[in-house]
Amino acid sequence: MTGIKIRLAEIIEALSKALDMTEGQPEGHCIRCCYIGTEIGREIGLEDSDLHDLYYTLLLKDLGCSSNAARICELYLADDLSFKHDFKLVDGSLGQVLRFVIGRTGMKSGLAERFRGILNILQNGGTISTELIQTRCQRGADIARQMRFSEQVADGILALDEHWNGGGKPNGAAGMTIPLFARIALLSQVIDVFQESGGPNSALREIRKRRGEWFDPNLVDAFTRLSSRSNFWKTLVSPDLEALVLASEPGQQAVMADDDYLDDIAAGFAKVIDAKSPYTSGHSDRVALYTDLISEEMGIDFEDRRLLKRAALLHDIGKLGVSNSVLDKPGKLDDQEWLQMKRHAEFSERILSTIGAFSEAALIGGAHHERLDGKGYPRGLTAQEIPMEVRIVSTADVFDALTADRPYRSAMPIDKAIGILREGAGTSHDPICIEALERALDRAKLGTFTRPALQQIEARYALPSHQRSSQLSATSARDRWR
Repeated sequence: MTGIKIRLAEIIEALSKALDMTEGQPEGHCIRCCYIGTEIGREIGLEDSDLHDLYYTLLLKDLGCSSNAARICELYLADDLSFKHDFKLVDGSLGQVLRFVIGRTGMKSGLAERFRGILNILQNGGTISTELIQTRCQRGADIARQMRFSEQVADGILALDEHWNGGGKPNGAAGMTIPLFARIALLSQVIDVFQESGGPNSALREIRKRRGEWFDPNLVDAFTRLSSRSNFWKTLVSPDLEALVLASEPGQQAVMADDDYLDDIAAGFAKVIDAKSPYTSGHSDRVALYTDLISEEMGIDFEDRRLLKRAALLHDIGKLGVSNSVLDKPGKLDDQEWLQMKRHAEFSERILSTIGAFSEAALIGGAHHERLDGKGYPRGLTAQEIPMEVRIVSTADVFDALTADRPYRSAMPIDKAIGILREGAGTSHDPICIEALERALDRAKLGTFTRPALQQIEARYALPSHQRSSQLSATSARDRWR
């Protein structure tokens, strides 16, 4: 992989499908918004350099969307995925908002709990709305910067929910003070949501109704002109749209991503994944750390360790497609909820398998809950079908799950977690991986295994793996451990 560069747009397009999932939108929503918004940008005469940043703003507009999912479940006592999907069809008028809140809050809860939930929303709705949007937009902008996108992209994400008339969130910005990319992104989002639910005429009616309120009138007029051209709507719903959007990335030369950039992209999306639930904060980073410790102890070389660390960061990306009502449930999952939870491995594999640079991550994302005895999911693979790469990440994943707080229990002491792993050696997890993890923890010379001790290890290994390459073995162990 060293020295090989791949299209950044190809990676971001594929990862944008994970953002569609956590917003409850049909697959390809961000890609369709990218097509709509980039065409608006061309219609108003933007230069290629600005079109390039607009292109990535549109693909990544929902980068912070996972960060308010748990709060939505808590406040509205609702499935965050369907709630988010349906709320995008509300026009923002007080009557529609009230009807939506009353009709959707706590529908599966007891009457008293539902009453308290609705009362809380009605009394504190403005503050709650600002909090949810501020969290989402700020987190998205911060992650965009971490992934090396420009301030124009970050600002476009930050101001996504501001309205032309000053009635938006979180800052009540108005008119030309709202960044242009944010104005285009919000318009594109509403166009796609309404054309998906009701067709082109529905989309046009909606944006004309909100012209001068939510939307910049000049942008609405620009879209109206371009949408009347032959084949616009046909292209928007074409199965070839993804390839078309990839091929039409603005700029003279497509931006390429090397290994260091791929590491930053994986680390950025790990933050999107872990923001989905308060119980998974830092989970992907810690699984990547434990994966690297195990791999180092097993003598795996730098390049293979780097691929494994990247896979560990992304292994749970499919959880973005699972409702927080399931992820954060404090009690035992019922059969239907358990089926939803198990699908996250399938989602991870499906998203990552479309990215050549993350092909190994796709394998691990799809199989990290398989067991050596064939009792895992989703495929029930047996030992001979589970590569060592999967076994390493699986061991790291379970170790972190045991030693972190979960909605149904507190974090376990480290020694107890190691004991549970040992009990499952040979059936659930590979004893070679468990022994390597024990040696790695012991080699850190921190004495008794405690959560503070682990935090010291985490701090010690905080540097990106490529900055510690001189410490690594030069001999690959991939084939040896399969």
